[in-house]
Amino acid sequence: MSIYVLATLDTKGDEAAWVCAELKRLGAEVTLIDVGCVGAPTTAPDIDRTLVFAAAGAAPAELAAAGDRGRAVSAAAEGAARLVASHFREGRVSAVLGLGGSAGTTIGTAAMRTLPLGVPKLMVSTLASGQVKQFVADKDIMMLNPVVDLAGLNRISRQVLSTAAAALAGVVADRRQRRDEDAGRPLVAATMFGVTTPCVVEARRLLEQAGYEVMVFHATGSGGRSMESLVREGVFAGVLDITTTELADELVGGFLSAGGDRLTAAGEMGVPQVVSVGATDMVNFYGPATVPAKFQRRTLHAHNPNVTLMRTTADECEAIGHDIGRKLAAARGPSALLLPQRGVSDLDRTGQPFDDPVARDKLFQSIRRHGRNVPIVTLDLHINDPEFARAAVLRLLELMKTNATTN
Repeated sequence: MSIYVLATLDTKGDEAAWVCAELKRLGAEVTLIDVGCVGAPTTAPDIDRTLVFAAAGAAPAELAAAGDRGRAVSAAAEGAARLVASHFREGRVSAVLGLGGSAGTTIGTAAMRTLPLGVPKLMVSTLASGQVKQFVADKDIMMLNPVVDLAGLNRISRQVLSTAAAALAGVVADRRQRRDEDAGRPLVAATMFGVTTPCVVEARRLLEQAGYEVMVFHATGSGGRSMESLVREGVFAGVLDITTTELADELVGGFLSAGGDRLTAAGEMGVPQVVSVGATDMVNFYGPATVPAKFQRRTLHAHNPNVTLMRTTADECEAIGHDIGRKLAAARGPSALLLPQRGVSDLDRTGQPFDDPVARDKLFQSIRRHGRNVPIVTLDLHINDPEFARAAVLRLLELMKTNATTN
């Protein structure tokens, strides 16, 4: 297996050759891929750009002649992603290292995002000190800021590239030696927010007691996207989706949306899931100044100086319930939905600022109306009561056992 190095060798040839030499000095096998298009490469690749663009159904000469750089970068990103994914399936890729500015980062991270969690991915990018959400997405991509532009070798760029090579070579070597002590235990995904922590902590304890390893995802948008992605990769035996708050942000316009396909992966993949409505009483913004003017008269709560929560209205809860109900109704796998009659978060209980029985009732009614054929259990409990966590875990254990027996 080899560390794949991706770079536009017409502009980053010297830098790519230098980092490849460093990797080889550290004992790593290296495959250099040219993802450039415009000029001639200044160092010889192991995989030529024609193969990269062919994977996207394009030809670099035609793209260069057209003079459309944006189109060329898009084709290179698509081709690199397909080629690296194919080589990974063939057992040829141990890690990926990318070098670049905006174009190289777009291309390199496109290839990285095709790889599963755990495959080392390091992008040396001049954009690394800014907003990198669009490059990292839901993957474990490391971003390294080169400080200076990757335009020639100098005392700073050599130091940064040396760090990149040492980091990736070290991770790959360590992975060869390390054994996963938890590899024998089946995995369960769970979703948590600060206001549903007691429920998920107790549920995790019970699941671990039953022999499962639990991966908890913080429902902040990126957490939900990561979980959905891993569910689609076939990582989990079951999903305990206690905290579906990201749906509220998606529907109302908060800052922590996980996208419109949140709460679909388990259903599509046939993975057993127990779902609840944790923290659907709130929409998330950052500091008070970030709350849109149209929401200023709403019920707001300062969770901390950097997070402002807004109580969802009865109508919004009805829409959230519709979304949850229809998605679960479409699930192909075993599902169950648990509704906590006494509140869906720490802020939604008697005496707390988001306590709103009317909004809760709208949420629950909408779920029942649109979640036809979905087993729905309403419990006279608060979501953070230990008994609620126990009920959710017992139902999930039952679904996973039945699913394993059936399959």
